[in-house]
Amino acid sequence: MEMKQIATIHTDFDEKFGVPRQSGIVPELTGTISFEPEFRNPDAFRGLEEYSHIWLIWGFSENFREGWSATVRPPRLGGNERRGVFATRSPFRPNPVGLSVVRLESVTYEGESGAPVLHVLGADMVDGTPIYDIKPYVPYSDAVVEAKTGFAAPPDSGLLKVVYDTVPAGLPASKLPALTGVLSQDPRPAYQDDPARIYGIRFAGCDIHFRVENGVLHVI
Repeated sequence: MEMKQIATIHTDFDEKFGVPRQSGIVPELTGTISFEPEFRNPDAFRGLEEYSHIWLIWGFSENFREGWSATVRPPRLGGNERRGVFATRSPFRPNPVGLSVVRLESVTYEGESGAPVLHVLGADMVDGTPIYDIKPYVPYSDAVVEAKTGFAAPPDSGLLKVVYDTVPAGLPASKLPALTGVLSQDPRPAYQDDPARIYGIRFAGCDIHFRVENGVLHVI
């Protein structure tokens, strides 16, 4: 089976560190999806704007590990406990394919050719991630309210308080809520808790440095 890349998503993440571990948990994150020439036919998007959310099927393009392992160490378990790869959402899989649900803000047609662009919120992907397919999200069949979550903690548990000792220079004010949401999720590996350690992420073209002490993340 051959998978064709139909599109590319553009986000504020230049690298993997800091990307939310699930889609939708930082709804302020913005993204745009641009399509390969073969898939720019407006007819392919007819009716898409009737949906509020869509599924994205995409590739873990930043993974460079050869082969796969039957067990992995989920970061949320401290990186020390192993779980079966099929019991996790680890990016290191037999087939490096991701699945995310995002809010569809709008569909626009840009340039002289009228190339379609999807504007989405809540994506958990690095800038430049390849998209292989798009499907509408249908709540009555896709949402299972009584489903069990296993070891994956709900997104509202363990959020950090974010304090800006300094506002990052060059960061547009419109990006500040999204950055706050990303940092409150605690990007650090669960096994690291050194209050003196300085971490850094690339977000919206800026280098953001922070440390964490007593449940408070300080942007320095």
